[in-house]
Parts: sequence; structure tokens; C-alpha cells
Amino acid sequence: MSRAGALTAGAVALGVLAGCGLGTAGGYTPSGDPAGPVEGVELDGATLSVGSKDFTEQIVLGKMAVILMRSAGAEVEDLTNIPGSNSGRESMLQGHLDLHWEYTGTGWINYLGNEEPIDDERGQYEAVRDADAENGLAWLEPADLNNTYAFAVTRETAEELGLSRISDLADLDEADRTFCLDAQFAARNDGFEPMLEQYGIPPVPREAQSLMDEGATYQAVADGVCTAAQVQSTDGRVLALDLVLLEDDEGYFPRYNASAVVNAEALAEYPQIAELMDPLTERLDDDTMTGLNARVDVEGEEPADVAWDFLVQEGFVSAG
Repeated sequence: MSRAGALTAGAVALGVLAGCGLGTAGGYTPSGDPAGPVEGVELDGATLSVGSKDFTEQIVLGKMAVILMRSAGAEVEDLTNIPGSNSGRESMLQGHLDLHWEYTGTGWINYLGNEEPIDDERGQYEAVRDADAENGLAWLEPADLNNTYAFAVTRETAEELGLSRISDLADLDEADRTFCLDAQFAARNDGFEPMLEQYGIPPVPREAQSLMDEGATYQAVADGVCTAAQVQSTDGRVLALDLVLLEDDEGYFPRYNASAVVNAEALAEYPQIAELMDPLTERLDDDTMTGLNARVDVEGEEPADVAWDFLVQEGFVSAG
């Protein structure tokens, strides 16, 4: 099938999925002129599609890719904000998306079915990159940005109880060993109970576990519902609520470094995609992404505006 035919088929397939709940961010996304490290990169004549998952970090990253590609001259279909990881993954495998941001741990464990993560950050990336090449997917260079599971406490609690590492939780009095947990994480085979075991933390009775919907743990720990909460390491609410992330000193949680995953056929035809994305990826780390997420989730800004501001401020695009 030709690239044009694949794109048409992709649009039809995504339209069908829309009837089953597949939504996209769409809307206005600005564009300018490539500048700085991507100056001179051109995608004139290219017709490409960009997707992302349906949470803030992914949408911001997806918008960055849309802006960079449009600024380089490509016609880009904005399919960011796809509900559910599996929908985006399947769209990539079927060739309906040309680029979709993904995380190395998700690719290795959730998609490729491996039970054990690879401790080494670079090794985890190379393993998933090499394995997914057989599926026609090219993982571009990963970012330092590692959006993994973490445990957070308030700054006051950290200072009062002397907490800086997850292993410090083992030394707490039983009355202080209380946790706010995403219910899904609490039930996972690689979730809460195995973490306690690896860290030598005494068993936590059910009444000391507050199970709640994803995202509710941040405010709960800030409000004193529990001593420590399970969170995502780059969520903007960590910054907004002045929470302290405890160091995963036993390396329990898998590496979830962000990477732009590209349809291998599209990348072969337009290697300029990597020339656009790799310099951006080099600039993304945990602190940077946490701040960008906070602008959306806490300050109420639009993801496209946050993405545009970042690219302009970092010198990737100019307003023209």
C-alpha cells in the first residue's frame, strides 16, 4: 500500500475507532519556522499523522511534535489525546499513525510481554528498540524524562520524619506507615505488596491503605490522609503541592523514559523526522516536564500553548 493509501486507510480506521470512544485533541496548533538545532530541516510535501495518549504530558509532547513537523513544512494530522494506551499502540502497528510518544517500560512490559524490566536505563531502551523493530516501529533516542511510579510525601513530613528514600519508610513507627494508593497499582503483581517486600517494609494492614482513583493521591497526601502517596514522578501536582519524591534507592520501579516512536516506513521515507525529534528529546528531563505539566493541570493553560511557548523559548521554532 502506498503512503497516501495508508494515510487514507488510517483516517478511516481512526474514524471507526472514534465511534468506539477514540477522541483526539485536534484544535488549533500554531506553527512557525524551524530554528536553532532544527534550522534547515524540511518536510515539504510530507503528509504525516501524530498521536498521543490522553493525559497531559502525552498531549503536550504530541503537540510539540505536531508543531515541529508543521513548521518544517509537513501536512500533519493531529490525532493527539487518544484514550487508552492500547488504541494508540494498535494504530501504530496498523500503520495508521506515523509518530506516537511512548515510554520504554511500557513498551517492554505492557506491549512486548516481558515480565522483568531491565535495570539499566540505556539497556532498557535498546532492548525495546531492537524488539519493536520487528514490528515495523522505530524508537528514536530516549529522553532523560523518566515518568515512572514514585512515592511522595509532603515537605513537612519529609523533614519531620527524616524521609528522603523509600527505604526510610521501613523505619517508621507502624502508626506512620500509611499510604494513599491508586487502586490499580495496589493490585498489580509488580505493585505495592512486592515493593514492600523488596524494601523490607513490614506488611501494611488494609486499614492503613487508602485506595482511590488515579490522580486523587496527590491532594490526599497533601491533606494529611496518609504519610506517603503513590504518584507519577513528572506529574505537575508534585510541584504545585510542594511534594517530595522519595528516592527509589533499590531501583524497584521500571524505567519509563519517553521516546518518539515512528512508523519505520515513514522514517525511511522522511529521515528528517529524527532530525527534528532528537534535539527536542535531548532537552526533556523530569524537572522540565513537571513544570510543563503543571502549567496545564494547575494553571489551566492549553497544551498546545504550553508546547509552543517551550519550543519558542528553547529556540526550536521562531514565530516567523
